[in-house]
Amino acid sequence: MFGWPVLFATAPEGTADLCATMESCDTWTAWSLAAQRWRARVVEQEPAAELSPFSSPNAVQTEWSRGRAVVASAEVYWLSTVRPDGRPHVTPLLGIWLEGASYFCTGPDERKARNLLTNRHCVVTTGRNTLDGLDLVLEGTAEVTSDPTELGRVADTYESKYGAHFASPGGTWSGLGDAIRQAEALVYRVVPETAFAFGKGESFSQTRWRFS
Repeated sequence: MFGWPVLFATAPEGTADLCATMESCDTWTAWSLAAQRWRARVVEQEPAAELSPFSSPNAVQTEWSRGRAVVASAEVYWLSTVRPDGRPHVTPLLGIWLEGASYFCTGPDERKARNLLTNRHCVVTTGRNTLDGLDLVLEGTAEVTSDPTELGRVADTYESKYGAHFASPGGTWSGLGDAIRQAEALVYRVVPETAFAFGKGESFSQTRWRFS
């Protein structure tokens, strides 16, 4: 098996972030930890699935491949966080799915950013406001990312997904892609720890996915 120095021509993304948070930065240690985190994101984990007994008779569990497709294609998400005093806060936002994680961005003075500063646990929800289709709930921990390469991929994915809303000079979020690339917006990564799918239609199902 090849070692990480052979696999990576340059230091894996995240090395600089790790060095900045360590009291003394041992290059090999930071490199190794960053590589592990990078590999974990690129190789998406296949979760263990469990069908809830609250499902309809003869219901079947939802495959993660379908759930992931719904999360990736959704245009609007709902983010749930907790205020410092313990009260809940929910807000709609744009988002993307990239390399096994949900990403969203915000400003440092917005309520959700201030909530995540004291409690990084959050829930990302999306689905359909009807009695058919599939609703998804992702539970995880939000991490701020500042790696330039990662931010570039995030911005590219936003622009590709939302098209003229991002890329057109007259788009509602025109310029946000560049703000993401230049780290002028806070970008959060949420790797799901547990997720739920609520299937609706002729039968109703509740699937739990455990990622660890």
